[in-house]
Amino acid sequence: MPYADLHVHTTRSDGALERADVPEAARRAGVDVVALTDHDRRQPFDEPVIERDDVTIVHGIELRVETERGQRVDLLGYGIEPTADLEAVTERIQGNRIERGQAIVDCVEDRLGIDLGVTVDDGFGRPHVARAIAAHPDADYDYEGAFDSLIGNGDPCFVPRDIPSFERGRQVLAEAGGLVSLAHPLRYRDSERALELTADLDAVELHYPYGREVDRRPVERAIERYDLLETGGSDAHDDTLGVAGISREAYRRLEIDN
Repeated sequence: MPYADLHVHTTRSDGALERADVPEAARRAGVDVVALTDHDRRQPFDEPVIERDDVTIVHGIELRVETERGQRVDLLGYGIEPTADLEAVTERIQGNRIERGQAIVDCVEDRLGIDLGVTVDDGFGRPHVARAIAAHPDADYDYEGAFDSLIGNGDPCFVPRDIPSFERGRQVLAEAGGLVSLAHPLRYRDSERALELTADLDAVELHYPYGREVDRRPVERAIERYDLLETGGSDAHDDTLGVAGISREAYRRLEIDN
């Protein structure tokens, strides 16, 4: 069981877990540290780390960025504090998220001839749409099927997001005092080029539940080549934590709460 789960989403973005319920979920999983990494949104507290019911809560964020070659990757920022630049970046992203979310909902409803009954507001993402599709009695798709056939990349109702550049995202997270890690490097279509980006980062997500057998040796080589720290987490969008994470020793090396 990992000591720290450093990739967890809440209802502040597209997770199902209420922030107030994080300590209980952590205790059930035997996890001592949880990083809240909601998509493109800070948490509603300014401290880089807080304690809640004997659980350490790390102020994190998952920020989608685009490289010069057009590849979109996710950066995980840990131990962040508010800055004007980070606020400006996330506000612009959230405005675009709402526009994009409404466009996806409109497309799905028109294509399937149904009313999903969802409200598109701050933190809205495709998982909200997929859950609404799966719950609708007249939609012949489950959650995974919605992503596979309707709203996934390249599907009929997919709408791309307007996101910052890799350099801009890395800069605002670093200036916010955060340790910056590349999320789930083996999920990207060109994982080799994604891992090359870690030369400019502090860490990389080594432990991640890909749902398939993966060869982690390229990530380990990047850690050695660029002298990176390792992070890890479950990428939880429900209330099950601790599926992946890092040890106490690995967490201490991050020095997030020092």
